[in-house]
Amino acid sequence: MADAASDEVEAPAGDRPTTLTRDLGETGEALERWLAARRPDVDAVRVSDLVIPATNGMSSETLLFDAVWVEAGTERLEPMVARVAPDPDNVPVFREYDLAGQFEVMHQVALLTSVPVPRVHWLERSPSALGAPFFVMERRHGIVPPDLLPYPFGDNWLFDASRDDQRTLQDSTIAVLAALHAIEQPEARFPFLDLDRPEPTALGRHVGDWEDYYEWIVADGLRSPLIEACLGWLHEHWPTDDSGAVFNWGDARVGNVMYRDFRPIAVLDWEMTAIAPPELDLSYCVYLHRMFEDAASKYGFPGMPHFMTRDVALGEYERLTGHIARDFDWYTFWNATRYGMISARIGRRAARFGEQPIPDDVDDVIMNRDALERMLAGTYWKEV
Repeated sequence: MADAASDEVEAPAGDRPTTLTRDLGETGEALERWLAARRPDVDAVRVSDLVIPATNGMSSETLLFDAVWVEAGTERLEPMVARVAPDPDNVPVFREYDLAGQFEVMHQVALLTSVPVPRVHWLERSPSALGAPFFVMERRHGIVPPDLLPYPFGDNWLFDASRDDQRTLQDSTIAVLAALHAIEQPEARFPFLDLDRPEPTALGRHVGDWEDYYEWIVADGLRSPLIEACLGWLHEHWPTDDSGAVFNWGDARVGNVMYRDFRPIAVLDWEMTAIAPPELDLSYCVYLHRMFEDAASKYGFPGMPHFMTRDVALGEYERLTGHIARDFDWYTFWNATRYGMISARIGRRAARFGEQPIPDDVDDVIMNRDALERMLAGTYWKEV
């Protein structure tokens, strides 16, 4: 893959920033004690093959393990996953980790839709077992498009797939969004997502909540002129059409889906769910691929410019739902700004672990700075 990179620009390293500091031996013992208390009806409960995946997320902690016990004289093995709220001292990405809400979202989505969500087993609200609340769900086996290095850089299963298989994966992912957005009465189904805020619309409340998130990030005094300029532009160009509020996955991208035969078998990562117009998910799904395409172009890799394009993705969504997306560039800019906020927080995490200092120009920590500046200038979509 290195041969494909430009001679002028060095490709980024594939190391994932530090996300946690946890002793696996102690964690395994604690998890085993907790599981035994949860299953007093079985014998010889143990936890084996406990690992932290190399692709562990940037928000909550992920623990993979096998739960083993003897039931009615027969040993059973169940592959499981624990999602653990992060240690506040490790500079978590988000202000709050509503694991109970995530647990309920996954449970309701499984009941209400055909979306393949891992079955949730137990919710532990107390931090006594692992030092933080967590929940346990089934572990499914499939493949995920890589983030490090991003899949458009080449040398991975999705990049090497045929155009037909890539299109199958794209369309089946858009179908996940259509199914989620079809959930009726989302405010009633997910009351904890109906934000108690003064803004009169669901979109306004969603944006206002993220503006509070930005203020939380910059409590250290390092404000971002770029993000604030983006927020100003977004308010000045507020959408004139209101598509209505639906249930949004929030972190809608192919990197949060596990696939088999190019179709989803597990939809993951529900930290960013929201009640908002459907364009929120649609534009995030398109933009997150576009962001990887921007990186591929920057570092001289061929990329996948034919994949998850705006027109094709929106056309497939319209075919499935009848909904014509409105103000799509605005929502794309909003999602790019959200991502900029998150990357600013991740930069502070990197500084906390001594991986890189906060630069003199605080906006240099924003991973999609170039795209945000081009969106502000009105040239972004003209250049792609």
